[in-house]
Amino acid sequence: MPHSPQHAAVAASVAAALPGARDELAELVAFRSVADARQFPVEECRAAARWIVDALRAEGFPDVRVLETPDGTESVYGELPGPQGAPTVLLYAHYDVQPPLDEAAWSSPPFELTERDGRWYGRGAADCKGGVLMHLLALRALRAGGGVPVGVKVIVEGSEEQGTGGLERYAREHPELLAADVIVIGDTGNVRAGQPTVTASLRGMATLEVTVETLAGNLHSGAFGGVAPDALAALVRMLDSLFDADGALAVDGLDVGGSWGGTAYPEEAFRADAGVLDGVGLIGSGSVADRLWARPSLTVMGIDCPPVVGATPSVQARARAALGLRVPPGMAPGAASALVEAHLRARAPWGARVSVERTGEGQPFRADVTSPAYAAMASAMRDAYDGAEMAVVGQGGSIPLTATLGALYPEAEVVMIGLSDAAARIHAVDESVSPEELERMSVAEALFLARYAASLAG
Repeated sequence: MPHSPQHAAVAASVAAALPGARDELAELVAFRSVADARQFPVEECRAAARWIVDALRAEGFPDVRVLETPDGTESVYGELPGPQGAPTVLLYAHYDVQPPLDEAAWSSPPFELTERDGRWYGRGAADCKGGVLMHLLALRALRAGGGVPVGVKVIVEGSEEQGTGGLERYAREHPELLAADVIVIGDTGNVRAGQPTVTASLRGMATLEVTVETLAGNLHSGAFGGVAPDALAALVRMLDSLFDADGALAVDGLDVGGSWGGTAYPEEAFRADAGVLDGVGLIGSGSVADRLWARPSLTVMGIDCPPVVGATPSVQARARAALGLRVPPGMAPGAASALVEAHLRARAPWGARVSVERTGEGQPFRADVTSPAYAAMASAMRDAYDGAEMAVVGQGGSIPLTATLGALYPEAEVVMIGLSDAAARIHAVDESVSPEELERMSVAEALFLARYAASLAG
């Protein structure tokens, strides 16, 4: 399709800047910025924050600050004033990342950006250090074309992946700081490469740790097995009770009947995207979109028990599991996690002692896709993606700050975009980003900022 002069200029600017952006992303990925001092030194997160401070100052932001948030982590804030009377747009990303899991399982070092098969691999490349570069590229393209037509605030969070809520609490304590007409959350992505997508809803989340105890200490299974109650066996039975025979969530009192009204997610596409093995069925019932974006789900994230290698013939005295609960908009994570806790306690066999700790929580969110910002984004994405129409989907994951910002600024329009796609493998081994998606989404964001400002001015 023919490109407008505005689109051509923005696209040329982003294309010219992409090689340098690759080098910058490599620098940012090199920081082992997992916001958990038990796994990586806090200096790694602080160094990543300072990198972002320097990047914003280099873009001409006169006001750049490091925010010390209540959970002990740092977020970076920058503000660039716009023309008189122009709207203000808040751009969000986060620099903290998930742990790399088994580093030996990566095809290339997780904290070394590596190009392979047309993609850039590294922890945080898509989620969400690439999002930081997307914002920077969009702003650079506008500056090269005559200036940024809106006031811009940038907030880059330091503990999104941990769900410890530092920036959420800081925002509530300083409600004027992040106020904006439009909030662009750069932490979602496209359903697949080449298909521009906005995310209209986020499931909320709650994390729990359940501990089961049955004995004063481990016992020899030959001398005591068959009579002494095994804590690990008790935990397995309790966890199994959370699901029905089809694998659907079956927590007492929890509503699991929601439906999705946006873009569909074909089962064949989901199977391919998720890498489901041949002959293995999907769990639950209803459409994939219903199950993924409109209903609660629960994942057993980890179990503390003896590993197979080195295991001894013992009856286990204690076992523990970490659970991740996701809930759709309209469902309160705290109430849902209370139902999970009650269900587990009621299913504990043999009088086993159960303790449950709720370790994290994030609220769900639903956006208004009829707002002017969505019209401007649809136009921008259509041009950036050569005529492809914008898909509207949900996301099974959570971005806890989104609901906080929506509550603080109910008049603000919230638009969720990003660099993830089905091949990105965020949170998993061999996370990657498509440089083509970085380029096209940066173009789309720049066009969006220009067209949103023009729509209000006109």
